[in-house]
Amino acid sequence: MVTILIYLLILLIINVVLLLLGLIINKRSYSDREKNSPFECGFDPSIHTRAPFSMRFFLLAVIFLIFDVEIILLLPLTSNILNSNTHWPLTSSMIFLTILLIGLFHEWNQGSLDWMK
Repeated sequence: MVTILIYLLILLIINVVLLLLGLIINKRSYSDREKNSPFECGFDPSIHTRAPFSMRFFLLAVIFLIFDVEIILLLPLTSNILNSNTHWPLTSSMIFLTILLIGLFHEWNQGSLDWMK
């Protein structure tokens, strides 16, 4: 137990030393605003360097990701339902699907799925 604590302490010291060394040797100056801004013939840029990101599209992508992960969680339940003699896998999958559908209807009512507006 003591050797594990010694190893963890050594690792912590090495991490802190490397972090401080990186901060000391760093050549970039984060305080210079002019160097970090895009160059446009000495003038301030007239347009943004990139198009603004649509928050509605981001929310739709997050909702898709959540439902995609939940579908992956549902796939093993099919084999459990077929191989089980009890009603528990079927009941748990129905509860899970009900929660999914309630969430889907809530997002639909909130207008999060209409990203073409």
